[in-house]
Amino acid sequence: MKLDTIVISRTDSIGDVMLTLPMCVWLRVQFPAAKLIFIGRNYTKSIIESFSVIDEFIDLEDFFQISFTKPLEMLQGVDCFIHVFPNGELAKLAKKAKIPVRIGTSHRFFHLLTCNYRPNFTRKNSELHESQLNFELLRPLGLKEIPTLEAIQNDTIYFKPKTTALPDFIQAIDFHNTVILHPKSQGSAIEWPIEKYIELALKLVDAGKTVCFTGTENEGVNFRELLPIHERIIDTTGKLSLEQLIFFISKSEALVACSTGPYHIAGMSGIKAIGLFSSRKPIHPGRWKALGPKATFLVFDENCEKCKNEKFCDCVKNISVENVFESIA
Repeated sequence: MKLDTIVISRTDSIGDVMLTLPMCVWLRVQFPAAKLIFIGRNYTKSIIESFSVIDEFIDLEDFFQISFTKPLEMLQGVDCFIHVFPNGELAKLAKKAKIPVRIGTSHRFFHLLTCNYRPNFTRKNSELHESQLNFELLRPLGLKEIPTLEAIQNDTIYFKPKTTALPDFIQAIDFHNTVILHPKSQGSAIEWPIEKYIELALKLVDAGKTVCFTGTENEGVNFRELLPIHERIIDTTGKLSLEQLIFFISKSEALVACSTGPYHIAGMSGIKAIGLFSSRKPIHPGRWKALGPKATFLVFDENCEKCKNEKFCDCVKNISVENVFESIA
C-alpha cells in the first residue's frame, strides 16, 4: 500500500494525545516518505511540536472554520485518515473528501456510514495499555502484531521539548534539584488529597529540594492559599503556557501527579514520573501508566476488593506520603 499523506486525528486531552504518539512512529517507519498530519485541539499543539515524527499540526477549530469557508480543501490529497478519537463531523468530511482509506473503530455507529475500515476491538475491558490499543487501528495498514510495551517505550526518544523562555520567578532555581507537584486532574482521575501534597512538599524541602506546584489558574484557586510560605515552595499555577510547562518539566528532577497530562509529559521527557493511581479498571496503571525510562506508579492496594469489582473507590487517597517520597529519592 502506498500512502503519501496520512492524517491522525486525536482531539481530546493531553495524556490521550501523548499515548497516541507511538503509533505515529510506526507510521513513519512503514511509510517513510509520507506526510504525517495530526489534527488535535489547540492546547495540545505544543505536544505535537515536541514530537519530531509529525510533520504538521492542524487545530480542530481552525480546521472546521477553514473547511466551511473552503469546503474540503484541507483534505485534498490525503490518502489515509485515522480516527483515533471518534469525531462524527470529521468522519463525515473524510468520507465527503473521498479519502481512499478511512479507519475508525467499529464501536461508533457513525463509522459504519463513514469509514471503510472498522477494526473491532474494545478498550474498556482490555488488558492492553492505551498506547497499545491505539495500534489496533493500524491493522488495515499491515500491522500484524500489537507491539510490546517495552518496544513502545523506545518511541519516547522522539519527544524532544523545545527550549523556551521561562518566567523570571523560576529562572534562578536549580532545576535538577526541583520536584514538580501537580495535584489536580481536571476531573480525569481520582486525586490524592492536597493535604498530602503539602506534607510531601514540606518533607522534600527539608531534604533540600525545591518544590513547584503546577496547574491551571482555576486549579490553583482551589489550593494555593493552603500552600506553606517557604522560599523553596513555589506556586506556578496559571503562570506557565503549555510550551513552558513542557520545557520546565523536562529540566526538573521529578514530577508527582495522578493520571493526567503532565505525568505523561514527565515520563516521555525522561525524568522521574511518579503516578498515583487507583487499581480499578479502566483507570488502572496497566492502562494509563506513563511511558518513559524513569516513569513509575503507586497504588495503595493492588488487590483492593472494591477496585477489583470495578466499584468506585478512593483508596488512592491512602497512598502514604512516605512511599511517594521514597519513590522520588
